[in-house]
Amino acid sequence: MNFDLTEERQMLQDSLRRFLRDKYDTATRNKILESDSGLSTEIWQGLAELGVIGALFTEDQGGFGGAGFDLTTVFEELGRAGVVEPFLDTAVLAGGLIADLGTEAQQAHVEEIIAGTLQMAFAHGEPTSRYDLNRVQTSAKADGDNIVLNGRKAVVVNAEAADMLVVSARESGDAGDAEGISLFLVPADAKGLTIQGYALLAGGRAAEVTLDDVSILASARLGAAGKAASAIEARVAIANVALCAETLGAMETATALTKEYLMTRKQFGRPIGTFQALAHRMSDLLIELEQARSAVINAAGHLEGDDRQRDLHVAAAKNLLGRAGRMVAEDAIQMHGGIAMTQEYELAHIAKRIVMADHRFGDTDHHLERFIALSAA
Repeated sequence: MNFDLTEERQMLQDSLRRFLRDKYDTATRNKILESDSGLSTEIWQGLAELGVIGALFTEDQGGFGGAGFDLTTVFEELGRAGVVEPFLDTAVLAGGLIADLGTEAQQAHVEEIIAGTLQMAFAHGEPTSRYDLNRVQTSAKADGDNIVLNGRKAVVVNAEAADMLVVSARESGDAGDAEGISLFLVPADAKGLTIQGYALLAGGRAAEVTLDDVSILASARLGAAGKAASAIEARVAIANVALCAETLGAMETATALTKEYLMTRKQFGRPIGTFQALAHRMSDLLIELEQARSAVINAAGHLEGDDRQRDLHVAAAKNLLGRAGRMVAEDAIQMHGGIAMTQEYELAHIAKRIVMADHRFGDTDHHLERFIALSAA
């Protein structure tokens, strides 16, 4: 099979890579990380104008891509440059759920997201849910024409900068049931909504979100009442593939930085990369990188398949990227020495992104168990 990018995707990749090479260096990122918002509105708007966000949505949704390989093309480049802006949270998760479930009026928000004028966050995980997508205890109770939300959401990425949140809440059933979960569009300035933010180790910001008698119109519900579980699972599967592609891009950068360092640093009058032990370790990194690339391609190719096949290949990719990514990050740091841990050096941020990506949407152990369960089904 031919896994080369199509002409359109190659153009997107080239344009995105040039933009990030010119606009997104280590010093720029460090300034963004020190900011209160954790993102650069200038970078965000520039990438929106370049069509990066539009590539994550289908033509019917107002974009021009939306397929698995459009997703991986974009996120591999974002990972390669170590971009901390919340494309995953605003576009893939929150924006994707609006595109999947929203009414005609709600779909207008997708246009704003693609234009780069609307920031979103997906408030789903809770303090006790860990990786169980169905463990939702936040409640949604009818009150005339309104819905009243009560509960707490944990590690909501981009909540502070968001203009609007997509919030999951339970209208019926018990915590852990797939049935009964609904999604609601909640303005960030809604009365009773409290956001307590903090910086993330891998870059960007997240928050603990508390909903205390937050009253919204029933028309703010996305899709049918209590039927959002399958849409959430599908979007998290897409987000996992995006995260794998981002990790792949970060692994490419870590490997390239290590190769450059090994051929620059000299000892006994020659580059240390010519020493057999280090050459062998570098070869191992390249092998892991190619395995990771194959896993990402495989997962992206199965995103539009049936749910079981999709989840099986996503679990396999997430497990492999978690293991391979940790090896690449650790070996890159060891072969660099102390300089790799300094904030002014690119690898410090890249290695953190690789390692922390394993803990979002399920770590290696979680996805290994998921793969085994799906294989036996």
